[in-house]
Amino acid sequence: MDEILDSSLAEMASAISSRSMTSVALVRGFLDRIERKNPPLNALVYSTAEQAMQLAAKADADLQAGVLHGPLHGIPMTIKDSLDTKDAITTWGTLGRKDFRPGRDATCVARLRSAGGILMGKTNTPEFTLAFKTDNLVYGRTNNPYNLNLTPGGSSGGAAALIAAGATPFDIGTDTGGSIRLPSHFCGITGLKPTTGRVPCTGNALPTSGLLAALSQPGPMARQVADLGYLLDIIQGPDLFDPYSTDAQRYVMGAVDPSQLRIGYHTDNGISTPSAAIQAAIREALGLFEANGQTVTDTRPPGVEMASFIYARLFGADGGDTLDLLLEDSHTEQPSPQIASSQTQARPTIDQSEFNHALNLWDNYRSSMLGYFADFDILICPVNAHTALGHDETEDMLSYSYTLAYNLTGWPAVVIRCGTDPQGLPIGLQIIARPFREDQCLAVAAWLEAALQQQHGRFSRPA
Repeated sequence: MDEILDSSLAEMASAISSRSMTSVALVRGFLDRIERKNPPLNALVYSTAEQAMQLAAKADADLQAGVLHGPLHGIPMTIKDSLDTKDAITTWGTLGRKDFRPGRDATCVARLRSAGGILMGKTNTPEFTLAFKTDNLVYGRTNNPYNLNLTPGGSSGGAAALIAAGATPFDIGTDTGGSIRLPSHFCGITGLKPTTGRVPCTGNALPTSGLLAALSQPGPMARQVADLGYLLDIIQGPDLFDPYSTDAQRYVMGAVDPSQLRIGYHTDNGISTPSAAIQAAIREALGLFEANGQTVTDTRPPGVEMASFIYARLFGADGGDTLDLLLEDSHTEQPSPQIASSQTQARPTIDQSEFNHALNLWDNYRSSMLGYFADFDILICPVNAHTALGHDETEDMLSYSYTLAYNLTGWPAVVIRCGTDPQGLPIGLQIIARPFREDQCLAVAAWLEAALQQQHGRFSRPA
């Protein structure tokens, strides 16, 4: 049973469609793992186990009658609690919604269900997704499966922890400053932040309108790269609700030859210097490209050193209105400590000239950064300056510049594990491409994933 539970989504789908495995058995297998592995993690915070078993039985009956619902027919999933689910409480991590049922699915959730996916439950997130550690007043704190004293990251920390524990085949996270990529790095899994507009944000905690809307993207999180592309094919495309969603060209990952791509990299972005272990692991991974006859060039995109400054300016430019409206709309009277702290901080008055300046800074940054692709197709860099932090460890916000830099540009990025630090914690790296070329990110990630496995074998999993 473990073999099929640890297989790819394509292999699960093949097993179900060929009737060598029933959906009931597959869903039961993952629910058993959740029962065993979730209690110390507190990653899955709302269970729909009973309903999942009923839907699995229906999926098996439909298949027996010759009806195949799609590429996820009978395959179980979990969904981050910032994404609305019509039949399950969706709290967004805020007390005002602790019993709230949205009555409709987020667009990406609806697409997964139409493809045959079966919801097993919701995974934990910080309030409104606005933190890099996963903790809230509704469900409490989520722990890292490699060390329970550490955070799995945020804001898709519940999803990453459960995937790393092998208790769900995939989840959908959201990423506004690194919320898919950071937990993937901290927990040793794979994650994809698509290009801004590739996947609609409709039904996510953060609004699809306003100054900050273009920073967010839902994206898949899984155990292997092949699953990311499998899921992206299902959830991408405009929905006629999210004004940023785009009917962009769809490229095929299998048509990309990674050996023909021009690869640049850096192990230090000039803002925050990563640990020696992270830099060494990335350089060792880069050596696999060189051993394959490829040239890799040490370089940084022009303007990346401005990322943290511009990101902070944008988050301050609305004077806190976005946060105030989220609390009001959610009927939350007691916010989490982090949100309460944000509310009590001084809110400088932004005049029209300063607001316009912030927008110009952002546009000029995006324009400058695009110049990187005149000479390169792929950028490889750290995900963060450190591996997983302790729950109460003080954060250096500059360390998150490695991810938020590419929310500002809107570029796609894939994270895969490339090593292990001296404490036994996973180290990830980030593979970035030009807008809407997720196929190139995924192709390079798949090649490197295979090369790393051949070099090192499978990386250690949580105990």
